Formats: sequence, C-alpha cells, structure tokens
Amino acid sequence: MSQTENLQGILPAAVTPFDAHERFAPAPFEALLESLYAAGVHGVYVCGGTGEGLLQTVEQRKLVAEAAVRNSPKGKLVIVHVGSHRTADAIELAEHAGRIGANAVSALPPPGNYGFAEIRAYYEAIAAAASAPLLVYFFPGNYPGVHTLDQVLDLCTIPNVAGLKYTDFDLYRLANTMPVLAQVARPEIRATGYGIFNLVGCVAGGAMAAAAGALKPVIGLSEAIEISGLLLLVAAVALLVVSRAVVRAGDSGAGIG
Repeated sequence: MSQTENLQGILPAAVTPFDAHERFAPAPFEALLESLYAAGVHGVYVCGGTGEGLLQTVEQRKLVAEAAVRNSPKGKLVIVHVGSHRTADAIELAEHAGRIGANAVSALPPPGNYGFAEIRAYYEAIAAAASAPLLVYFFPGNYPGVHTLDQVLDLCTIPNVAGLKYTDFDLYRLANTMPVLAQVARPEIRATGYGIFNLVGCVAGGAMAAAAGALKPVIGLSEAIEISGLLLLVAAVALLVVSRAVVRAGDSGAGIG
C-alpha cells in the first residue's frame, strides 16, 4: 500500500498541552494520545489550528511532532501541520516531519492578504522539500486567496500533493465541491472536510462523493452530481427535524437524557 492509499480513517486534531510558562507539556500530551488510541482512532493530526501550531516556535513544534510519532503505535498515522507565516519555517518543519517518520504533512496558507499565485508558490516550495506527502488546505472563510474549485484542483496538481483538508461552513459549496473534486482530481488525492454541523457535513460530503462515483459510469458525471446533491438536501431536512424535536422536548420539560 502506498503512502497516499494509507491516508484514511479517523484522525482527530489533537490539542497541545502547555505548562504555566506556555511550554510544551509532554506528559499530558502522551496521556491524551494514549486515550485517543484506546478509543480506536487511526491516527492523529498535530500542530494545526486545534493544536495551536502557529502560536508556537519552530523548535517547540518539532518537539510536539516528535512526541506524536514516538507515542503512536505501529500502524497508526501521524499528520503534522507545518504551515507558517514564513515559507522557510514551513519548509524546515516539513523536512523535520519527514525525517522523524510522520506519514504526511499539511499546511494552512500563509496568513495575510496573499493572492493565489503566491499561495501556490508557497505550497510548491513545501511539497518539493517534504519527503512525506502534503495535504493542502481549502479554508475560504479565513484564507480567501484560495476560494474557487478551479484553484483547489490546480493545487492538487502540484507534485507530492496527496490530499486536501476542506474546512468550510457553507454546505452549498460543499455540495458543489466535494463530488467534483472526487471525480476530477487525481485518483490518489484524498479529501477530508468539516464545517457547520461537522458530522452532518462530513457524512453528507462523503456520501455525495461516493454516490457520484458509483453513478458516474451509469448516467454520466453531470447527472451523478445532481443526484448526489439530493443527499445534502435529505441530510439538511433530517437535521431540521431532529433540531425541532430537541427544541420541543426542551420546551415540554422532557429533556434529553
């Protein structure tokens, strides 16, 4: 199995524990990893937004990555976020992640008012330096330099880009992006996603991509995307029904136990 084919499963974003002096605290981090793996996850994602990677020094981020790899059982995955304000720092972190045995790296676009060409050059530099596969980000709400499907697909053509981390709160855009990406991007490209109502978004996006893939040989891509889009509507209606039931239960005093 190739590195790309192995990038699958449930990989929660881990927080980074700090001590009173804002230094990395290895002991609680190790306990956290032990708890996550005991719950059956397939790996972890470290130093991203949840792990406050951008708020830490390069050297401290290396310590977190090393602890994650060292405390992950054989066969589990470690994805290290290496994105940074400075391309040189991102490259250094990506090279380090590869040396210590991380399965993949990812990178947020650089913070700031950058255009797509600059962001693409940033990803090209990281991908070229990394020995591990790179996951690029699609986070249009916070990083509008990448905001169209064509731009996402363009980033996925960069050598050594093996996946996409999709973060958005617009389920309509999710409905129009994920099935197309699943069918147009290279077969080895992996996609993950979350947004408003994380579970519904992920399940709906995955279900739509799977439905589009199954229906495409029979009815064609355009019709497959239309039909798979109906899954999102069904999910939205189901969510509305459930939310109203919860509200009614609360109003009646029944509660949710």
